[in-house]
Amino acid sequence: MALPARLVRVALLLLVALSFCAGTHHAPREFRKALDSGSDKFGLVVRRSIAEAPADINVTTNSSFILAEHRTFRKDPLNSFDRYTGGWNISEVHYWASVGYTAYPLFVVALLWFVLFFLLMIGITCHHCCCPHHSYSYSKIAYALSLILLILFTCAAIAGSAVLYDGQGKFNSSTTTTLDFVVSQANFTVENLNNLSDSLSAAKKVDIGQFLLPPNTLGQINEIQGKLNSSATDLATRTSDNSEKIRKIAKSRIALIVIAAVMLFLAFVGFLASIFGLKFLVNILVVIGWILVTATFILCGVFLLLHNVVGDTCVSMDEWVAHPTEYTALDDIIPCVDPTTANETLTRTRDVTSQLVNLVNQVITNVSNRNFPAAATPFYYNQSGPLMPTLCNPFTADLSNRTCTRGEVTLENATQVFRSFECQTKTVSGAEICSTVGRLTPRIFGQMAAGVNVSLGLYQYGPFLVQLQDCTFVRDTFTNISQNYCPGLEMHSKWVYIGLVLVSTAVMLSLIFWVIYARERRHRVYNKQHKPGPMGGNA
Repeated sequence: MALPARLVRVALLLLVALSFCAGTHHAPREFRKALDSGSDKFGLVVRRSIAEAPADINVTTNSSFILAEHRTFRKDPLNSFDRYTGGWNISEVHYWASVGYTAYPLFVVALLWFVLFFLLMIGITCHHCCCPHHSYSYSKIAYALSLILLILFTCAAIAGSAVLYDGQGKFNSSTTTTLDFVVSQANFTVENLNNLSDSLSAAKKVDIGQFLLPPNTLGQINEIQGKLNSSATDLATRTSDNSEKIRKIAKSRIALIVIAAVMLFLAFVGFLASIFGLKFLVNILVVIGWILVTATFILCGVFLLLHNVVGDTCVSMDEWVAHPTEYTALDDIIPCVDPTTANETLTRTRDVTSQLVNLVNQVITNVSNRNFPAAATPFYYNQSGPLMPTLCNPFTADLSNRTCTRGEVTLENATQVFRSFECQTKTVSGAEICSTVGRLTPRIFGQMAAGVNVSLGLYQYGPFLVQLQDCTFVRDTFTNISQNYCPGLEMHSKWVYIGLVLVSTAVMLSLIFWVIYARERRHRVYNKQHKPGPMGGNA
């Protein structure tokens, strides 16, 4: 049974999916939930083979279900720009090439802007050096139009900075909330694994009236307990490490805040410098803006890629949940175990639970409910009074579910019921003897309560363990993420992308009109100063 590695893959997939893309921790949890039809006698969903597919579905041999097929139908630059048809698959280089290609226009714009504006600045510098005689031609239309466009693009830059700042805040909030939910699910898993391990450990120590579990059962408990401890430790460590890495990546919001602030400052100061004709300051801001705009366009492409991967991942989780019997790319990351392996785990936990219940009932039937003579030590302790009810065994001999019969007490209320049969004792010749009416001494009651609590723990946590193995727990988690967290992640990542595009474009155009308006303003001032007067002199 390969339990540890699979549980680790569950946590890693959740964290990887998040890094590309909580609500609260609800309690109490439901462990024995009813599963869909198509399950075996233990309630395990069986992943059908291709041969078992419904007749109305066209399935070919060695085929698999393609996740997000329509959404990922993009051009693949690594495959002669043919359409990529492999669907969502984070381990496939062609998937990354195709999703990266969606952002290529922004990378191209960044490259063209960097090169062309550099050449333009070189050309203007050479022109000023080689051609010292300047023309001061002036157009009122050009002056007014450049002023209007400069104001318009400055306002657009301010709006883009506002959208970027608001978007990054909400995107960070969505990412943090989703990460908290995933971590809470992982911690919940670790907690349940540890609780189950503790229950198994306690089961080994159950000694009710000198009755013990058989050696072969103790051996099975040791085997399961070792794997549970290993799984819980590995899962907790990897979850902590990966969540910390993602939190560090999420701190990139600081960079976005800085970009929004710098772009806003640049647009505002550049506008004022142009209005007041501060040529030297305008030239410095143009060089700074040239570099910043290039970097921001590149960041636009990265966030567009991120936005598309978030959408692909959310759609893929939805489709994986909707097709539990199909083989998908996610199965390479979370290979759900076969029903035989899952049944083995549940069988062992049910078997131990059933044996513990039988052990308690054996003590009740053969010791507590019998009136032994005083010489029948250690079974005699002056037990008397009404007979105790037996404990309900939730499983039949073949370990399928069983309904309690009249007169049996359930695991949930057995301790409370058995406490009413406890007597007060006195010590006679080193042995506990009931001095009041009752069927249990405090020592035997304590041992019996321990056995009941262990049985209840196994009964509750066993099915949860199987839900981990047959991916029911992961499907529930994916459904929660897809329905409650994906919409926010997609929308807010889109806002960041739109804000970056808007502020980049607005500042880029503002740079151009800083230069144009500053030139027109100088020429306007020069023409006013050198305008001929009424007598032919200078004004």
